[in-house]
Amino acid sequence: MSFSNRNDTLFIDKEALSSLAIVQEGLLSPVDGLMGESEAKEVDTTQYYKGLPMPFSFILAPKGKVNEKNIKSFQKGQKVTLICDEIKVGELIVDETFKIDPLKRVQNIYGTTDKNQPAVKRALDRLGEWAVSGEYRVEYPQVKNSVELVKSKIEQTNANKISAIMLGANPLNRAHERVIRQSLENTDLLIIFLIKPFTKEGLDFKIRRESLDIFVENFLPSNRVLIVPFENSYIFSGSNELILDATVAKNYGCTRLVVGRNHRALGAIYSIQNQLDTIFDTIKDIGINITLFDEYVYCDVCKTLVNANTCPHGQHHHIHYHYKSLMGLIKCGIIPPPILVRKEISAYIISSLYPNRIRNLQEAYDMLFPSSGLLEERDEQDFYIKLIELYQTSSLK
Repeated sequence: MSFSNRNDTLFIDKEALSSLAIVQEGLLSPVDGLMGESEAKEVDTTQYYKGLPMPFSFILAPKGKVNEKNIKSFQKGQKVTLICDEIKVGELIVDETFKIDPLKRVQNIYGTTDKNQPAVKRALDRLGEWAVSGEYRVEYPQVKNSVELVKSKIEQTNANKISAIMLGANPLNRAHERVIRQSLENTDLLIIFLIKPFTKEGLDFKIRRESLDIFVENFLPSNRVLIVPFENSYIFSGSNELILDATVAKNYGCTRLVVGRNHRALGAIYSIQNQLDTIFDTIKDIGINITLFDEYVYCDVCKTLVNANTCPHGQHHHIHYHYKSLMGLIKCGIIPPPILVRKEISAYIISSLYPNRIRNLQEAYDMLFPSSGLLEERDEQDFYIKLIELYQTSSLK
């Protein structure tokens, strides 16, 4: 008998499984489980839960005809098997089933129901009209392992000041590097939560992780930095993303969250006194300090990375670190300029995306670059690093 023919099953995707695991491990505390109908409505209305900020309710309402049919038939106290990719991943003891409005749910999360926005469309495509609540247990070791990793590192370093950055590194650029370095100045331990999306936009997660490893291991005091994969499920989106980021960082044990002022979810507005207000100015109860960093740009007059708000030269002298522009170059196989992306990072990314692109690599290496006279075997990453250095030669213009 297949799972699809049973009425005691619920089919969920990895995104829902990840969210269930995040709550199970206490990372959205005080939320500790699925909410029933009345509790969910109260949270959606007040945006608070047990006295702490919570922008929307935590519910389970997976889409699908089989799911809807089964949820409608569930009885209180019934044991339900949770299935993901045809594998049993957990169990749930039914407490309550209730109908929801998917459009209201999406509005609560994203602040809009515009289906032209990819995130909104994705949410509606996977959100059903019936929800189920009850105690559950799931198996998703990625989240559990990350909690144990952070706890172990904090104990090992005896850290008191622990900073967190949520980073996409898609790709890792010089502005990211500057914020990371500044964050290290006043902290015992910096935890970089490397966002692991459930979509395939931009660079593969493995490439982004290795790029960040190269930077941390070669250019930072690596004993004070920890990289943690961060399961970026749909709940960490929209206008309330930073509230949840702050909640998760606090529950990992961090004392400070570092955020760029140009973060798309910051929701910054100017008050009558022309002072910058943010979503955090009205939420004082999260229990974690928030540090805001201004945008960094490269100024072609200063000839260095500068704060956009303190550089005296105009916008027309500034080069911005837009990920879409950088990805546009990378997708074309073009090495980004070193003022935008560190040469070691560019060389790794290009050699990973376009392997075996250079015919007779050793011959090309020997003919283009000066040699010590020793015969050394080279790989494409070495080749690109040397090529970038050649581009930087400035005596002939």
